[in-house]
Amino acid sequence: MLPKAFSQKIQAALDDPFLQTALDANAERRIRARQQAWAELPDIAQRRQRMHSLRLEVVRNLEVYAEQFVRKVQENGVAVHRAANASEAVAIILGIIHQHGARRVAKSKTMVSEEIELNTALQSAGIEVVETDLGEYIVQLRGERPAHLITPAVHLRRSDVARTFSEKLGAPYSEDIPTMTALARRRLRQVFLQADIGLSGVNFGVAETGTMCILSNEGNGRMVSTIPPVHIALMGLERIVPTLKDLALCLSVLPRSATGQKLTVYTSLLQSPRRPGEVDGPLERHLVLVDNGRLVASRGALHEALSCIRCGACLNACPIFRELGGHAYVGKDGIQAPYGGPIGSVISPLLLGNENFSHLARASSLCGACRDACPVDIDLPGLLLRVRAGAGGAPGQPMPVKQPSISNAPIPLRLGLRLFGWLAASSLRFQLAQKAVGLMGAALAPRSAWLRLPAFTGWGYSKDFPRPARRTFHDLFPGLERQPEHIQPFKMSQPEESHFTGTASVSEQAGLVDSFKANWLANGGMLVMCKQTELPDRLREIYKAKSGGQPLKLAGFTADMPACLAEFLWTEELELTEQPDAVSKIGLTGVIAASANPAALLVASGVGRTLWASLLPEIHVAIVRTNQIVTGLEELITLPAVRESSNAALVTGPSRTADIEMTLTVGVHGPREVVVFLLSE
Repeated sequence: MLPKAFSQKIQAALDDPFLQTALDANAERRIRARQQAWAELPDIAQRRQRMHSLRLEVVRNLEVYAEQFVRKVQENGVAVHRAANASEAVAIILGIIHQHGARRVAKSKTMVSEEIELNTALQSAGIEVVETDLGEYIVQLRGERPAHLITPAVHLRRSDVARTFSEKLGAPYSEDIPTMTALARRRLRQVFLQADIGLSGVNFGVAETGTMCILSNEGNGRMVSTIPPVHIALMGLERIVPTLKDLALCLSVLPRSATGQKLTVYTSLLQSPRRPGEVDGPLERHLVLVDNGRLVASRGALHEALSCIRCGACLNACPIFRELGGHAYVGKDGIQAPYGGPIGSVISPLLLGNENFSHLARASSLCGACRDACPVDIDLPGLLLRVRAGAGGAPGQPMPVKQPSISNAPIPLRLGLRLFGWLAASSLRFQLAQKAVGLMGAALAPRSAWLRLPAFTGWGYSKDFPRPARRTFHDLFPGLERQPEHIQPFKMSQPEESHFTGTASVSEQAGLVDSFKANWLANGGMLVMCKQTELPDRLREIYKAKSGGQPLKLAGFTADMPACLAEFLWTEELELTEQPDAVSKIGLTGVIAASANPAALLVASGVGRTLWASLLPEIHVAIVRTNQIVTGLEELITLPAVRESSNAALVTGPSRTADIEMTLTVGVHGPREVVVFLLSE
């Protein structure tokens, strides 16, 4: 029997027509976008195999990679704190906050913080902690937990958000989504600028270089890791990849699976605190590396679950999650599990206690849709069966290494499984049983299309038992066999020096330019082709259009500045600034390089460069030379400049969100417009 609290949540979700509509809309849009994004790749099966092998290699050698990663991070000047469990992680973070006398923390999305219940602990200590992801901000105002890994406010209608903003922020009631997004932008802008500490999650940590990678579409991930004087990165131990080349592979599948993008708007690549001569970036970086049972779990029966990259694809594909939503996944104590859906039904018992969360694994049809959607090819149906059979752990003491059993299953289920096992052990008995079921299906057909079972069986509670098939699958499809997929063993990528020379042939470079232009415009960016001598006049046109005749504050740069810009940038009409502020209308930057597919700009910290100029102003103007364009993501992030900078970022267009009713809105925290001036030679 399911726990009472869980059964009540299930019934409440099924009875809520607005929730059902919202979950259906989210699933349909996410699945369609994921399929379209993956269809562009010619080697889908191979990438899934490589991801599967890569992630299992890390999980099976977790301590080895963790030690290498920690050593590199420390060499980069970042303070590393290893936390054995949730209470240690919270204590470490509180210690850093108290050390700096901080009172306000600006926080971007991190599921590990939900796992360790960080917000509750900080608020109890009198610390103001503000969620800055739009969806997380909305549910925080409502006193709720996220309802989805990727779309935290998926369960809410625009009227719910409008009511929340009106009641909690004192804003005029408006259901216009751009108006609500603009309100959140104004409110949170001051949080970013005035926060004592920025706190973020980490999507991937690179053992080879000590790089911490954060993905964000809205820009809040870059904000909290760039603007406050202190940055704390909170990371689960298993989120390590061996090399930057492996990171490129992960980045090629995670955004496609999560939001249907080739690459998120912002990919932050963090190496160190601010260095001498740099004008932005935190003065201190801290990494809190959380175990909370992961090392023990990496040696247990559910270790494959640690391969998850938190894309949320399995949630969207799961027919059960599509009916329930994340808020229905509660423990026996009635408290919501931080991780929902198929992967959450394995991760929650694994890390937070089998006794409280093992029943979540029964909220699955075992149809296999979750595995088909998983970019890492995790055997989620097999893992769910293991949890049902008794594999799991206690809070703080994860699952022991043992063979699972069915001792925790209800008596009718245990008897049924034993009967099935006896039938399946003999091909003759199994075939006879199939024939018997087929005869029953034929006998029922004239009278009814289904068989009613008592509610206590689960069937009949909210669904009907299907009429048994008259013919077996093999009778219907004789000779059909499925060949097992062959998974190639993973070989750790060897570090390779990658140097950007810009020496491609004329025809090759022209092809890269055409590809960049098409992909950049498809991302929602703007592009102006011009010669270097034309650049001042073209910039002046933008300045006049945006200034309204008034003096304009411009966030500029000096490094790599084309000589022709000097006169334009030091005019009486312009005030050029390097210090972060909230009033600069235009941010002007160069780039280290750009990639053609996906179209992305690489901006990096350094003397004479201002990272915030590509983030805080409403308009980001980037100057790109045609000979700076490289082929793709791997070539871009393995450039020496990435390793050498304290903070680098890939930018693919204007900031955006779809957190309110899945409606795409640009200009959340980052720029509303990104204009590339592409200079021909």
